[in-house]
Amino acid sequence: MVYISESKERCIILGEYLVANNSTVRAVANKFGISKSTVHKDITQILKTHNQELFKEVKAVLEKNKQERHLRGGNATKLKYEKLHRPV
Repeated sequence: MVYISESKERCIILGEYLVANNSTVRAVANKFGISKSTVHKDITQILKTHNQELFKEVKAVLEKNKQERHLRGGNATKLKYEKLHRPV
């Protein structure tokens, strides 16, 4: 079971990493070996009550990621089909 202080510390670590690396929730989850759901909950719900300044920075990065996600998805699809149709 995660205690409140551990959860508070974890959300701050995750938030600082996300901001410092201009990262995605998925990348943070992979880096720390936890689920995307846990990362998202920590940085959007728990962080908001413990560190408002960091929360604002995290929110800005998440908003930027949201605006760019269609580009990342399109690029991933493009690479997938290029790989599939590459001459052998």
